[in-house]
Amino acid sequence: MAKDSRRGGSDSKKGGFIEKVVKIKRCAAVVKGGRRFSFAAMVVTGDGKGKVGWGYGKANEVPPSVEKAVKQAERSLVDINIVDGSISHKVIGTFGAGKVVLIPARPGTGIIAGAAVRAVCEAVGIQDILTKSFGSNNPVVLVKSTINGLQLLRTKEDIQRLRGVAL
Repeated sequence: MAKDSRRGGSDSKKGGFIEKVVKIKRCAAVVKGGRRFSFAAMVVTGDGKGKVGWGYGKANEVPPSVEKAVKQAERSLVDINIVDGSISHKVIGTFGAGKVVLIPARPGTGIIAGAAVRAVCEAVGIQDILTKSFGSNNPVVLVKSTINGLQLLRTKEDIQRLRGVAL
């Protein structure tokens, strides 16, 4: 995995999927001989064309925990409606105490977001979006909130079909 020097995270492309390591946590258990460390990794993966998933893996070393997280992320892929590199309308995603507001932006704006939300947006293939997070700043909660918000998106065609009227 290539190290991204700007944000401290790492990302790679394997088999057409974009993998982004959002967070690596280290846990220490005190035993008779000293401390025993274990690691947990949060990974977001997507195809850059409207599919995204997240995974959380735990192991005694960093690489196995990342591999477990990637496997889980690829199993949890969901489809997201994106329109011209952005989203179709403003939406609020929630999970637990975290809330993420996702606002569509004009072309050329870029991704205005924190590290966890940015990883999700880049993996799903969004190029222009404005975001703001409220409540919890835990990366795991922010990723789940962002994916929840993206799943709530509806296209104009979906609305027309559901309401039975032409917009």
